[in-house]
Amino acid sequence: MKAIHARLRWLSRRRPLLALVVQVALIGGLCALGQGIVTMFGLPIPGSVCALGLLLVLLATGTVPAGSLRRGANWLLAEMLLFFIPAVMAVSQHLALLRADGVRILLVILLGTVAVMTSTALLVDLVWRWRQRHAQ
Repeated sequence: MKAIHARLRWLSRRRPLLALVVQVALIGGLCALGQGIVTMFGLPIPGSVCALGLLLVLLATGTVPAGSLRRGANWLLAEMLLFFIPAVMAVSQHLALLRADGVRILLVILLGTVAVMTSTALLVDLVWRWRQRHAQ
């Protein structure tokens, strides 16, 4: 794995555009692997969530250094709006549904967002406190 990381680092310095393409392809391949695992075992979760779990394990074990996918991940995050355009188009085609249930849908979205943000903040705080205790 160190050899692969060294090659990716060399590639990032020599040919940054090619390194970006390789990193995005690796992230996409991991997503496809996650979808394959979900399909093979009939798991009730999205393949992308399984791929995130796999990536977490690879990062936590040091198999994949965090810096080796940074440029590709940053590019995907920067272009995230492009991935939401189809969803926006689908919403615009269902205006009758929005008129009938728009307030309830908005309430569910807001409550879900608050729940996710609250649980994330609590988990980050819990991990931070745990790391502080074990650092001493």
